[in-house]
Amino acid sequence: MGEPVEKAAPNVPVPLHARAEDNLSFIREAMTRSSSFTAVPGWGMVAMGVIALFGSWVAAVQQSHDWWMLTWGAVAGIACSVGVVMMLIKARRNRTSLLTGPGRRFLLSFTPSIAAGCILSELYYHEHLDHLLAPTWLMLYGIAVMNGGAYSVKPVPLTGLCFLVLGVAAAFLPLESVSIAGSFLLRDAILAIGFGGLHIVLGVIVATKYGG
Repeated sequence: MGEPVEKAAPNVPVPLHARAEDNLSFIREAMTRSSSFTAVPGWGMVAMGVIALFGSWVAAVQQSHDWWMLTWGAVAGIACSVGVVMMLIKARRNRTSLLTGPGRRFLLSFTPSIAAGCILSELYYHEHLDHLLAPTWLMLYGIAVMNGGAYSVKPVPLTGLCFLVLGVAAAFLPLESVSIAGSFLLRDAILAIGFGGLHIVLGVIVATKYGG
């Protein structure tokens, strides 16, 4: 006598609401992957530019290289703090997360070049390679902005490219020997144009066209 044949389980229809939830989840994930990081703070960039312009003047009148480095270190710290706070405010207003989706990719792409800049600055300072500081800062910051800007609105990576070009040009200029006005060296002028002027231009564009 043969064994009883098991009957195949009938196909259970998937509830309509479950299919809808799956579709919505897929759409949300696809939109997150393809969307741009829009929490770049326009007015925050303007504030960073103003801080850099003031800082470049303060640095230019310092009588020693140590105080010049300390001044730019303070400028970088204050400007970055302002930028981060303004970014958090804009991200919260736009309900954008900095830890997921485009925000996370922006930060992961932006930070390596900044970290490299900090390490090289320390190395150049101890090795007395002062003439390499300004070009290195501009180029690495430009690369950071270009990489992070790949996940943001179009003006951001374009500004990064401008920083990079300015840094390359600075590498071939006599930054330490040419004076613009009194103690204001070409080095300080280049840094003011980059971290001051470019930040302000980018900030105004982002603030007026991309919601503050």
